[in-house]
Amino acid sequence: MPFSAPTYAQVRRTFGALVRAVYRLEVVGADRVPATGPAVVAPNHESFLDAIILGAALSRELRFVAKAELWRSRLLAWMIEGLGAIPIERGHSDYLAAARVLQALEAGQAVVIFPQGAVRGDREWKQGAAHAALMTGAPLVPVRLVGTARALSRGRIGFPRLRVIVGKPIDVACDPEDPDVAAKLTERLRVAVESLA
Repeated sequence: MPFSAPTYAQVRRTFGALVRAVYRLEVVGADRVPATGPAVVAPNHESFLDAIILGAALSRELRFVAKAELWRSRLLAWMIEGLGAIPIERGHSDYLAAARVLQALEAGQAVVIFPQGAVRGDREWKQGAAHAALMTGAPLVPVRLVGTARALSRGRIGFPRLRVIVGKPIDVACDPEDPDVAAKLTERLRVAVESLA
């Protein structure tokens, strides 16, 4: 492209207020997201709008893990690269994506990983967010997005009032070796997210 992609701060400044106004966005517990240092932000995933809503709701700059298919469009790839998104190939272990997530956390950034993976499909909670936290000792921040499926889903567009509820961060000690720990932490995260209302 002949000019630089917009930065995260520019996009949030341009569209954040609009998103908050259109959806009468209510944000609860935003101060629970650590202001600095590494954090794994782990929301439920009900709509293609979820990343946009979360970005508008939280003031901290976020790095989103997103499906690699989005990079097939040259224009979209240019934009989301500028926003610092991390592509991940779904359906198998993507070691490059995992390395980029760990690199971002080690640099003290906040990374958003949707444990449900996609808005359609088996909806099973994957262990990626837990693994990232266990590899780095970053806190795991549960987030509940309420109403986004009514705003945008297959065959449906609406303008309901939306809520973003941030739960108390789960402190995580480095323990990358034991797969049972990741499974238990993922279940703890699922319960924490689903209990937010």
